[in-house]
Amino acid sequence: PRLVLSQVAAHAQRAEALGYDGLAVPEAAHDGLLAAAMALHATTRLKVATSVLVAFPRSPMTVAHAAWDLREAFQGRFGLGLGSQVRGNIVGRYSTPWSAPVPRMREYVRALRATFDCWQHGTALRFEGTHYRLTRMQPFFNPGPLEYPSIPIFLGGIGRSMTALAGEVAEGLMTHPTNTSPRYLREVVRAELERGAARAGRAASTVRVMVSPLIATGTSREAVRAEREQARQLLAFLYSTPVYWPSLDLFGWKDRGERLPQLSREQRWQEMPSLVSDDMLDAVVPTAPYPEIAGVLEEWYGTLSDWIAFPMPADPAHDRDVAAVVARLRQGKGGQTR
Repeated sequence: PRLVLSQVAAHAQRAEALGYDGLAVPEAAHDGLLAAAMALHATTRLKVATSVLVAFPRSPMTVAHAAWDLREAFQGRFGLGLGSQVRGNIVGRYSTPWSAPVPRMREYVRALRATFDCWQHGTALRFEGTHYRLTRMQPFFNPGPLEYPSIPIFLGGIGRSMTALAGEVAEGLMTHPTNTSPRYLREVVRAELERGAARAGRAASTVRVMVSPLIATGTSREAVRAEREQARQLLAFLYSTPVYWPSLDLFGWKDRGERLPQLSREQRWQEMPSLVSDDMLDAVVPTAPYPEIAGVLEEWYGTLSDWIAFPMPADPAHDRDVAAVVARLRQGKGGQTR
């Protein structure tokens, strides 16, 4: 079930107690920055990143102030994940003009870095681009330097161009559940990160990757099957939006995606999951009971990721099983666990 905002603090404390390295805070029904602040305030060790904050409805300056404050108040434990969202939401839900997301996001990140540089080093604020222009910073509004100034910026990327942009301008890429298959990571994500990194003259190995798959796991085979069916339903909903089709293109499944938008428009929700076949689930949803799932995740992502987003169970009775999975992943090659 979706958390209400008043439950975020307890959720973060539980994650810290289970041994997670960090918490990825989504922005869906709640403000991502506010939820991140509550998670940080409730914990002492846990790193917290927005995953992902919808950037374009917000001025880079307002985001810079919030990120700077969270970084200072919680001893460098905050990371800023940014996303572009889809046109329908930007225009219809946020009442914000739409423009090509990749060049706009490139400017957004550079505007943030120019602001951070101004505050940390006292340089003049002189950022002028096509979408953003930041040229005024009086001392009264300057929060001053930080002890932990290097705020990591991650980009949520689905398509090739945004993934390449992460390689060019960001510290890391946060993947989406629709583009976390090992094949997609090997054949598309790594290649695009290298392409973007080459544009900036940096090594692609410095760009970190957090994978966020839909994971079907549980205490029994029956529970795993139930989780797998939930993943089927969610993927049917996600794949009804064309922006989520890159993996379908790679695997030759685009025809299935093309049938989903019409069913969605006609509100034929019950028919949609049947278009997400078992072979699709096998490719994108790691599946195994708790005692085996860490091994599956290490096999899938051990050489392809730096962090794995592993879900906390709704029922705290399963916390001991999850803690064992988290401990195994932290010891393996799969990177840190969020």
